[in-house]
Amino acid sequence: MGLIVQKFGGTSVGSVDKIQNAANRVIEEKNRGNDVVVVVSAMGKTTDQLVGMAKEITSSPSKREMDMLLTTGEQVTISLLSMALISKGHPAVSMTGWQAGVETEEIHGNARILNIDSDKIEKEIQQGKIVIVAGFQGATSEGEITTLGRGGSDTTAVALAAALKADKCDIYTDVTGVFTTDPRYIKNARKLLSVSYDEMLELANLGAGVLHPRAVEFAKNYGVSLEVRSSMEKEQGTTIEEEVKMEQNLVVRGVAFEDEITRVSVIGLPSSLGGLSTIFSALANDHINVDIIIQSMTEGETSSLSFSIKNEDLTETVKVLERNRDQLLYDRIEWESGLAKVSIVGSGMISNPGVAAEMFDVLAQNEILVKMVSTSEIKVSAVVEQVKMLPAVEVLHDAFQLSANSVKA
Repeated sequence: MGLIVQKFGGTSVGSVDKIQNAANRVIEEKNRGNDVVVVVSAMGKTTDQLVGMAKEITSSPSKREMDMLLTTGEQVTISLLSMALISKGHPAVSMTGWQAGVETEEIHGNARILNIDSDKIEKEIQQGKIVIVAGFQGATSEGEITTLGRGGSDTTAVALAAALKADKCDIYTDVTGVFTTDPRYIKNARKLLSVSYDEMLELANLGAGVLHPRAVEFAKNYGVSLEVRSSMEKEQGTTIEEEVKMEQNLVVRGVAFEDEITRVSVIGLPSSLGGLSTIFSALANDHINVDIIIQSMTEGETSSLSFSIKNEDLTETVKVLERNRDQLLYDRIEWESGLAKVSIVGSGMISNPGVAAEMFDVLAQNEILVKMVSTSEIKVSAVVEQVKMLPAVEVLHDAFQLSANSVKA
């Protein structure tokens, strides 16, 4: 007998019928002789509806009260799924994040998990029960309810799998696995049968929405075996593991993309040693994520700095920079919105030089202007105009032969 953690996303439990389907998938795993812990998200668009109601009351709701509000969504799902399992003859018990022992840092809206006291879950498992845990939530050591931010249910599932030393963590979603790119936009995208932790982490960080980066990071750090699979189709999904075999000599394994990008430029900075530290420390203190960074020296003793952020962070970024102007001594701030990021990812890029050159050549041949560039050992990212994002994805997907045949690894 093993222990399996299953996670069902919002679309997989978006109606009573889908909750019944999820219950059947849980029972199938239980009938294989395994103990099962299930993590669920809020039903369908419940979270969006709750946010909408809050904004009808105030444009700037308290973060603490938003956590109190949003955690109710998962509580609906855990109780309904538990009822479904019990009605089918399988003992089950539902738990909120704090009942399940999920302790987080003291940040509302985007807390990180610090520890999981799994004693209560283990006691219920020993009594033969299926344990249903609310994802996306936890509590501080002082008992304050918190949420884990976007993709928090994925993180809950992987963290529980690590704490419980589970044999496997299955992520059930509305797609059949991880694809070479988003199949909703690129019709000839192909499913990968396996992806390395590092590749998945890059894909997730670069806009692939199948798994949250924090969940992949947890899985890598604790060696949790993951499989992304369909909640509706009974077929093999995509395994995320430490090492994978490459077939067809695919150097690039996926193309990720992300829209709503803004480039911010700080012009006329003094060429001092502490300027960069001051800028990015100030932005970090306001929880503003900065992505691609480019510094250029100009004539005299000044420099310019450009970096990319999400559109939604522009107003706060400008406020932070203006608040620190006396210390930074820059001339002016400029920004350009309407941008997107397109990235190629593949562990084979480490030993295959020239991949970046091929990417830029393909984009140039298709008259797609590259505005910023970022690289690592296994990825190359280019910032382009947002209207050119999907054309760029399509030509890169074809150029690196990701759509030629079924991709197996």
